[in-house]
Amino acid sequence: MSMPMKETPPSILIVDDDQNVLQVLEARLLSSGFTILKAENGSDALRQLKETKIDLMISDMKMPGMSGMEVMTKARLLNPGLPIIFLTAYGTIPDAVKAVKAGAVDYLAKPFDGRELVFKLRKVLESTPRIADRSEDDSLLNDMHIATSPKMKALYSLVRKVSHSDVNVLILGDSGVGKERIARMIHQLSSRSSQPFVVVDCGSTPASLLESELFGHVRGAFTHAVNDKRGLIETADKGTLFLDEIGNISPEMQVRLLRFLEDRKIRRIGDLKENAVNCRVLAATNSDLSNDIKNGRFREDLYYRLRVVTLFVPKLSERKEDIPVLAQYFVDDYVRKNGVRPVRLPVETIEYLCNYPWQGNVRELKNAIEAGIVLCHGNTLRPQDMHLSGLPAISMTFDDAPDSFSLEDTERHAIIRALKQAGGVQKEAANLLGISRRAIHYKIKKYEIDTAGLRNQNV
Repeated sequence: MSMPMKETPPSILIVDDDQNVLQVLEARLLSSGFTILKAENGSDALRQLKETKIDLMISDMKMPGMSGMEVMTKARLLNPGLPIIFLTAYGTIPDAVKAVKAGAVDYLAKPFDGRELVFKLRKVLESTPRIADRSEDDSLLNDMHIATSPKMKALYSLVRKVSHSDVNVLILGDSGVGKERIARMIHQLSSRSSQPFVVVDCGSTPASLLESELFGHVRGAFTHAVNDKRGLIETADKGTLFLDEIGNISPEMQVRLLRFLEDRKIRRIGDLKENAVNCRVLAATNSDLSNDIKNGRFREDLYYRLRVVTLFVPKLSERKEDIPVLAQYFVDDYVRKNGVRPVRLPVETIEYLCNYPWQGNVRELKNAIEAGIVLCHGNTLRPQDMHLSGLPAISMTFDDAPDSFSLEDTERHAIIRALKQAGGVQKEAANLLGISRRAIHYKIKKYEIDTAGLRNQNV
């Protein structure tokens, strides 16, 4: 398979804590025409991703300090479209399979065949367009590239399609899933992106005020109407009108809104003339509108006017693959906005977040992480910090037997057992295992074992 013609050779970043592996990969890939960059750990890899344009990354799964999965999570925030291939020992293939499900493009078991690796690289690079650099203002669109769950990928595919038309869209989903964010994406991808995006919160605006807010009024139309007022529908002219919690509007407002959707004209309260308005209408609700129609609470004709296309935003518990990326995004966003030191998300915290039910969805995750950062120690966000922020504890026992035949999992389990028996004291645990203090210190860093948590279990 021939390489596509490009101005410069594709740049490959190799991440591995084993110098021999780095040298072998470098020699093999240089001879195949690639530009090679090397990193001995995750921190160095992320630094290079910030400074250099990388087309593909090859990473080891198990490394001290920062695992391959953590590197992938953070790398995708820096370069959302970056293809990643993992190298893994035979015993940790289950971990590599999980990584592929979480967004990696492929994996190879060590020892690997050099020709097979080059073949995979070329195949991936040919099918992956080089993504242009994006500014901070494009964070909404970055969501599309960092999502790993099948449900969100399917949703974003629909968002791209509907954004190029002017059809009305009804966005459904539980509270906190990000319905307004989806609406903003549609607007930003549309030809109306330079025009206003107007949000109307139908749920919190009193029914007595909503008509004036939407349609406006003229001076003297009612008591306290001392000036003419332009309504939000007019404000959205040439742009996008987003009606949030549309299921809460009154029967009277449903009639007025239906008439606007039919002829695209409005009449301010107290006015005699009509004004034409050219705006796209997006609506959202967490209500069961079908049930509301059956019970006479929502007009069926208005429902069909609003839902030319319907988008369903899944609950966070239905797209757990996205939780690590979302969590890291919220951590980095809080750090940037508040000017605090970088906060680390260790593996045990990611596992905890992925196992939590998140009834409040993405909004609850964001709030929990921000509160946890305020309460954490040593700039490391741990599960116990999340407990302090109000989340109920989820059982995370350290003495469960490993569920795979991986030698590394078995070794990690043995170290944890020894540390538990030694009350978290590394010297005593090393004696129990028959290894040196230096060796156990290295292993604890490699497997990211929470020794403080083990000590607390013995208190």
